[in-house]
Amino acid sequence: MSVTFRQLHYFKALAEQRNFGRAAEMVNISQPALSVQIKELETLLGDKLVERRARDVVLTPFGRLILEHATRVLQDVQALTEAARWQGGLAGRLSLGIIPTIAPYILPGVLEALRSRDISLDVQVREAKTDQLIADIQNGQLDAAIMAHPVAAEGLSERLLFEDRFLLAGTVARLAALGQGAEALRPTSLAQTPLLLLEDGHCLTEQALEVCGRGRGHAQIDMGASSLGTLSRLVAAGFGLTLMPEIAATTELRAASGIKLRRFAPPEPARQIVLARRKSTHDEVWFEKLAEILKAVGQDMIDEARHTQPGMRPAPQTAQATTQKDTR
Repeated sequence: MSVTFRQLHYFKALAEQRNFGRAAEMVNISQPALSVQIKELETLLGDKLVERRARDVVLTPFGRLILEHATRVLQDVQALTEAARWQGGLAGRLSLGIIPTIAPYILPGVLEALRSRDISLDVQVREAKTDQLIADIQNGQLDAAIMAHPVAAEGLSERLLFEDRFLLAGTVARLAALGQGAEALRPTSLAQTPLLLLEDGHCLTEQALEVCGRGRGHAQIDMGASSLGTLSRLVAAGFGLTLMPEIAATTELRAASGIKLRRFAPPEPARQIVLARRKSTHDEVWFEKLAEILKAVGQDMIDEARHTQPGMRPAPQTAQATTQKDTR
C-alpha cells in the first residue's frame, strides 16, 4: 500500500488545526475516520507524525519533516489540476473573491461581461475581508481575488486593475462648515470633524485612518458600520463625514439623496485595486484575460463617476495620486 494524496491532505489539515475534531470538520470526515487515516499514514512512513494529547496534538520532529514534503506535493498536484482546468484560457469554473467595499458596485458589470464572453463559464463569487480572501487563495479555495494593493502575503502575485480615488462625503451643511475651497481641501485638515468609518477588518478603514493622519483612539472617529451602504445613510442623516471610494459613489448617491461629495486637492488620495493569485498557478493566460475584463469594467465605472456626477469631476492632477498603504 502506498501513501495517498488524501492522507497527505488530512495530515496537513491536522498540522494546521492541531486538533482532530477541528481538522475532521475542515476536511469533511468524521473524527474517528481521520484518526484511522493518520495512524495508517504513520504505519506506512514508519514513525509517529504527531504526539496525541488530551485537547490537541503536537507535530513530532519527523512530522515536521513530512509536513514540508506533503505541502510541496499537494501544491504540485493542485497546480497540475489548475493547469488542466485552465487549458486554453478562461473557461470552466472560476472561483473569484472580492472585498466588500468593491463587490456590490462592480459585480453586476463583471458577471455580465464574463458571461457574455462565455455563457458556459461557472462563476462562483466569495465576498470577504482581505485576510480571509488571502487565506482562501493560498489554500486553493479561490482562483483569484479583487482587493487593494499591496497584497501583504507571500506567494501571491498581483495585477493592477484601476485606481480608485477617495472623495469626501457629507451633507451640504457638514461640507460647508469646513470652509475651505476645493483647491485647499486635504484629508489631514479633517482632524476636528466627526469621521465615520467601517468596522475593524476592512482595509478601507486602515486606508482612511492613514490618509487622514488619525489613530483608532481619536475622539472624532466612529468605527462600527459594516458596509458602505450603512455609512452612506448615516452621513446623509448628518452624523458626520466619510471617505467614499469613486467606485461606490454613483450607487451611494442614488441610494442616499442627502449626500454631497467633494474632491480633495491634488494629489488626491487613492487606493490601487488589483487582482491577486497564487504565484504557483501555471498558465497565466486565464489570469490575464480575467484581469483585462475586470480592468475594463472597473475603469468604465470610474470614468462614468468622474464625468457624469456633479461635484465629482476631478481637477487636473498636478502630481501623481497618492496610493495609501493597505496594512490590513
